[in-house]
Amino acid sequence: MKTEMLAAALCALLAAPAAFAGHEAHWSYSGRTGAEHWADLDKRFAGCRGGAAQSPVDLGGVQEKEDGGAAMAFAYRGGAAELVNNGHTIQANLRGAGTARIDGAAYQLLQFHFHTPSETTFDGKAYPLAAHLVHRDAEGRLAVVAVLFRLGEENAALKPVFASLPAHKGEKRKLAALDPALLLPGARGYYAYMGSLTTPPCSEGVRWRVFRTPLEISAAQLAAFRALYPMNARPAQPLNGREIRSGGAD
Repeated sequence: MKTEMLAAALCALLAAPAAFAGHEAHWSYSGRTGAEHWADLDKRFAGCRGGAAQSPVDLGGVQEKEDGGAAMAFAYRGGAAELVNNGHTIQANLRGAGTARIDGAAYQLLQFHFHTPSETTFDGKAYPLAAHLVHRDAEGRLAVVAVLFRLGEENAALKPVFASLPAHKGEKRKLAALDPALLLPGARGYYAYMGSLTTPPCSEGVRWRVFRTPLEISAAQLAAFRALYPMNARPAQPLNGREIRSGGAD
């Protein structure tokens, strides 16, 4: 049943991250439709309040355990992409973009999208931006790989993205070439935990990997995104005793 729920959520996520296609309830990040009210907007969003393994989480000061599973491995491929402004973020839809091997299973990279500030926090502090790379395996299970960004030099890999941000909800733009492998930090140390989608319907059973080492973006690139979405981050959720594992090499 959990896999079926994730598969249903994925269909919506591909069109607009974690929003149901069709007659979904309007939700946002502030006011009466903000994160604290998501569960009240639609019965399908009940997990946003009642779930026991929600994302994002604060990773500051957590007691980590060494990841005893199979090491993560990436086999991404560059190709064409479609940028979509879905009303909640800018999303890059990918085809044939390759896989990430997580916990011994191959997960196909489907899309990535942005949150500002980062939804993952450390002792309450966030990075200016994060990219969430969304994957699905052959059984329909989801995995999210989070890449954090700090202010610094212009990010060459994301230059075509930030230069072509679709300004209006529903607007799409084509990119001839985008290599998702360039979004991965050279140091591959990570945090691992089981969580959920960070937007309605907040479906659980999602494998999370958060890279420890951030990449850089320029102030101009961050400003370009924030001109469209000044804040689109869900607050950190309770760990509720979940285990946080660490792996890879920093």
